[in-house]
Amino acid sequence: MVLEEPERLVLSQLRLAPPGPEDVIVDVNWSGISTGTERLLFSGRMPAFPGMGYPLVPGYETVGQVVEAGRESGRQVGETVFVPGANCFQDVRGLFGGAASRLVVPSRRIAAVDAALGEQGVLLALAATALHALVANGAEPPELIVGHGILGRLLARLAVMGGGAPVVWETNPSRRDGAEGYQVIDPETDSRRDYRGIYDVSGDPALLDSLVGRLVRGGEIVLAGFYSERPSFDFAPAFIKEARLRIAAEWQPEDLMEVITLVDSGRLSLDGLITHRATPADAAEAYRTAFSDPACLKMVLDWRYNA
Repeated sequence: MVLEEPERLVLSQLRLAPPGPEDVIVDVNWSGISTGTERLLFSGRMPAFPGMGYPLVPGYETVGQVVEAGRESGRQVGETVFVPGANCFQDVRGLFGGAASRLVVPSRRIAAVDAALGEQGVLLALAATALHALVANGAEPPELIVGHGILGRLLARLAVMGGGAPVVWETNPSRRDGAEGYQVIDPETDSRRDYRGIYDVSGDPALLDSLVGRLVRGGEIVLAGFYSERPSFDFAPAFIKEARLRIAAEWQPEDLMEVITLVDSGRLSLDGLITHRATPADAAEAYRTAFSDPACLKMVLDWRYNA
């Protein structure tokens, strides 16, 4: 998949960089569409990053099989692996690079997963993102999670797994189902003003003032989503509350390995999170559905039908 420019997505043939001795070649089975980062890429609102530009191959949630393994890769042909993007195309930008039928990837970037996980393996990056937000030193566990999209659901599941019972705010009634061990409510019905830990995954930079008002004195707000516009807040209310603000960045390799362990052990379920599927031939419409349909939690492209 090549995003040639904002809102112009095409299926193209690209030249792969030749693999080195530490690389593997992966035939892709599934790739996920991110409704956060990739929505910003698609719309052209993505803030500037090193390597950012068009044309580019999107995608950083990929699962496939190793079909060739370099002599120094330490990998075996036939392994099922998770690939968090690739920089292997000669003709386009390589900031993301996971939405393709075949990838060349350094072995150090991939992680072996159970083949039985199937398409749910594309969710591992989001699960690692949620875990990374929770495990920072001194982090308050989430008592309130803002947003019941896929990242909010994973945060809530991890919090429940850790013994918590978070409240989740969701303004869209169609997204209030699917709770497992936690409560999802309309924020307008919530009168509470003493939350110790608030995790915002909405991506809405205008919410900070209202979230500060919901904190207990000394409470923490965690920005766990991605914000294309400048977040801001009134200083005086935050000063009175002695509010703490933390930004959760992208997951690290140890977060990914931990969520793989949690999933393999059955402690963390990924069930019920993939709602839509499409073939690469229908990807342009699939991306639009992923970004516009509130019922779409996760859209997956099935590359096995890319004959």
